Amino acid sequence: MAARIDHLVTSGTFALDGGEWDVDNNVWIVGDDTEAIVIDAAHDAAAIEAALNGRTLRAIVCTHAHNDHIDAAPALADATGAPILLHPDDLPLWRRTHPDRAPDGELSDGQELEVAGTTLRVLHTPGHAPGAVCLYAPGLSTVFTGDTLFRGGPGATGRSFSHFPTIVESIRDRLLTLDPGTTVRTGHGDSTTVGAESPHLDEWIARGH
Repeated sequence: MAARIDHLVTSGTFALDGGEWDVDNNVWIVGDDTEAIVIDAAHDAAAIEAALNGRTLRAIVCTHAHNDHIDAAPALADATGAPILLHPDDLPLWRRTHPDRAPDGELSDGQELEVAGTTLRVLHTPGHAPGAVCLYAPGLSTVFTGDTLFRGGPGATGRSFSHFPTIVESIRDRLLTLDPGTTVRTGHGDSTTVGAESPHLDEWIARGH
């Protein structure tokens, strides 16, 4: 059976630099009826485990370590036995949320994760956070971008650990070079395509998004 993409929205709080915001997060599950990978275990481990419906969870992949993307990761790992994978550049952010629980493994640029006959290639895309990554699945014509690229522009860079010129460089060099028909599945909000976002790069730079 070919891999498919399941989508779950969970709700909670994003906290950083002394502020708190209510947020809805996209949780992506890639797999078949037997096994799966979860991308961003946000807010509700029980709901994510229920969505797995008994499938073997091969990994919990973190696109970055802002608390709203990782707060349910340890509980989901404990419930399923799956390892938590994070780019090491985001460990300082991770420790703010989970000081007593380290990730189980590291993500690196170019690394390939396999699930249900599908390859997810890790693209290191710093800017929103130092260790931000995207997961490119060419066989599914999809890239999971976390908070690096949204419908309408780059992720926010106005808080600690973020940098606008870096996120623009990441998007330009790592994401907008993908096939224009590639679906962009984001960490919050609606999906888009590479082709829909590419024409707006100069506009984003001009407004210093």
